[in-house]
Amino acid sequence: MEETTKPVLPQTLAEAHEAVAAIRPSRTAPLTEWLAYHQQSAALYAEVAEIDRGHHHETLFMAERERQSAKEIKTKISHQHPTVEEGRLR
Repeated sequence: MEETTKPVLPQTLAEAHEAVAAIRPSRTAPLTEWLAYHQQSAALYAEVAEIDRGHHHETLFMAERERQSAKEIKTKISHQHPTVEEGRLR
């Protein structure tokens, strides 16, 4: 019987940095790809913060920084694609 390999959650802040760097999109990637990247990164750092207690606050900071980046990108995306309601108000 073949065993499936499950992705291993990073256990330290350094491992989280490596994991995040490995999934980083190219500079020319669409904003939606960058949004997904920052959302994934925020979730990963938040999980690692509970595991790597020696770097708890640093890792929480990284999670918040990624959340803020995701929020900024969401704003950019919404300005590029205004909703129908926004279109009527202009």
